[in-house]
Amino acid sequence: MKLLIISNNPSRASFRLRIGDHLDFLQQRGISCTVCALPKGAVARWRLFKSSRAYDAVLLLRKCLNFRDAMVLGHYRPKLIFDFDDAIMYSPSRPQSDNTSHYRLFARTAKMMDVMIAGNEYLADHARRYCGRVLVLPTGLEVSAYQVCRPDKAPDTIRLVWIGSQSTLKYLAQLKPVFEHIGKRRRDVVLRIIADAFFDLEHMPVERCRWSLTTQALDLAACDIGLAPLPDNRFTRGKCGFKVLQYFAAGLPVVASPVGVNATFVNDSKAGLLASTSDEWIAAIEHMICDIDIYRQRGQNGRQYVQAFDRRIISEQFYHIIKTTIETGRDKDQ
Repeated sequence: MKLLIISNNPSRASFRLRIGDHLDFLQQRGISCTVCALPKGAVARWRLFKSSRAYDAVLLLRKCLNFRDAMVLGHYRPKLIFDFDDAIMYSPSRPQSDNTSHYRLFARTAKMMDVMIAGNEYLADHARRYCGRVLVLPTGLEVSAYQVCRPDKAPDTIRLVWIGSQSTLKYLAQLKPVFEHIGKRRRDVVLRIIADAFFDLEHMPVERCRWSLTTQALDLAACDIGLAPLPDNRFTRGKCGFKVLQYFAAGLPVVASPVGVNATFVNDSKAGLLASTSDEWIAAIEHMICDIDIYRQRGQNGRQYVQAFDRRIISEQFYHIIKTTIETGRDKDQ
C-alpha cells in the first residue's frame, strides 16, 4: 500500500504529533508513505496532484483546498483522507462567523473526502455535516517518555507550569492578574513557562524554559501544577487538549478552563480542577497549593488516564483507518 501525505509544513509540531510519530509504525505494517510539502505554485501543485495516480490514497493534513486545487485533485480522484486537530473551519479572529473563507474552504474539502479523521468529537460533528465517514482519533503521545523522577527541589517551592507555543501564549497571559494576586500573597510560588516566547510578572518569579523535544518531559516533571487556560469560543472549543495530556503523563494535577475536551479530560480523570473566571482560577490554584500532597496523588489518576492516549494505541488505530479506506476503494474497483 502506498500513501501520499500532503502538508503545508511538515516541520510543524502538528505534523509530528498527528502524522510523523506514526510513520515508522505504518511502514512496519506495510504502508509506504511519501511526505510532500504543498508547493505554492499552481504548476507544481498540478504535478503533485497528478502524481497521486501512483498511490492508493492521499492524506491531507489540515490543508483545505481552494477551488482550483479541488478541481485538479478531484480530476485524478484518488482515495482521499483528511486529518485535522483544530477548528480550521473558523477564523481565530472571527470565530462566531460562518461567512469566512475558512468555512467555505472546509465545506468544499470535506465534501470531497472519503474519510475525515478528527482530533475530537467537536471537530467530528462539524465534519459530519459534509462527509459521510468521519472518525475520531485523539492526538497521542509517548507516555513512557514522561516517566522521569522528580529532581530534588526546595520542599517549600510550588511550581506552576504552562507548556505551549508563541501563538497560544496569549491565553496564559490573560491570567497575569491571577498570578500577580497569588504572588502578592505567597512567596513560595513560581511560574514556569516552557515555550519559545515568555513574559515577566512583577510579584511572581517566572522561570523561562525554552521548549525542546528532548527536555520537555524533564522540565514538566520538575513542576507541581499544570495550567491549561483557554477562552471559550467556537475556535478554541476545537482544541484537542494535548497539553493536559502532557501534564497527566508527567503525573501533574491540572487546573484548566472548561472548554472543549479540557473539561472531559479533567472530569473523567479526577486529576484536576476547572476554572473560568479570575476568581475561580485564584481559588483553584490556591486550593491545590494548600493541599498539594493530595493533588500530587490525584496527578497519578491522570497518569493512569493518559495511558489510553499512548502513541502505540493511536498508531494502531491510525493504521486501521488508512488500511480500511484503501481496501474499501479496492473492493469497489473489483
